Amino acid sequence: MHSPLKVIIVEDHSIFREGLKKVLEKINNVEVIGEAENGAIFLELLKKGIPDIVLMDIKMPVMGGIEATEKALQLYPNLKVIVLSMFGEEEYLYTLIMHGISGFLLKNTSNVTLGRAIQMVSEGQQYFSPELNGKLAKRLKQYSSQEIPQFTPRETEVLQLLAKGFNTEEITAKLYISKRTVEGYRTKLLQKTDSNNTINLIIFALRNKLIILDELEDKLDK
Repeated sequence: MHSPLKVIIVEDHSIFREGLKKVLEKINNVEVIGEAENGAIFLELLKKGIPDIVLMDIKMPVMGGIEATEKALQLYPNLKVIVLSMFGEEEYLYTLIMHGISGFLLKNTSNVTLGRAIQMVSEGQQYFSPELNGKLAKRLKQYSSQEIPQFTPRETEVLQLLAKGFNTEEITAKLYISKRTVEGYRTKLLQKTDSNNTINLIIFALRNKLIILDELEDKLDK
């Protein structure tokens, strides 16, 4: 049996923190090993032991989540941080991605989605709420384009689905191709765009207008 995933919760509202802890206790193979009400306390906790996953709030007293995340990832580059955000805080998404977070979830996310995000991040993947893609698209419209590699029609199709938040299994079912084939397309896309993970691939695609922004924003508004 695998050792449980060690999680630290960083959240200043005690009621939400306690509720989140109870949710995590119901998720298989997850153990909460620490809690912090602000970023400064969190950084002290890291001196005692590194967790597998950090669930990080954004706005906190003393030291907020953005500063705490930046400092923590400078000290521990392999630390996996999932940011839990309120509606209206999506403006910080791009900055946090640049700092190297592993996930970004809205606080009203379902327990199932939270568990799925934790599992994916623990396996070295990333998880970003699909509804955030439209917000990220708007944020990136101001950036100039760069040299764009050539994609096949199928690669473009897979790229569009990745940007909409579909996972490998969902893309497999939608395109009627094997999981191995989907992973092969994903690998080619990463190589062609010189991206080291899926979210950076999506950023590249949004920045260079390879994804239909209006379609993503329509999805967000529904």
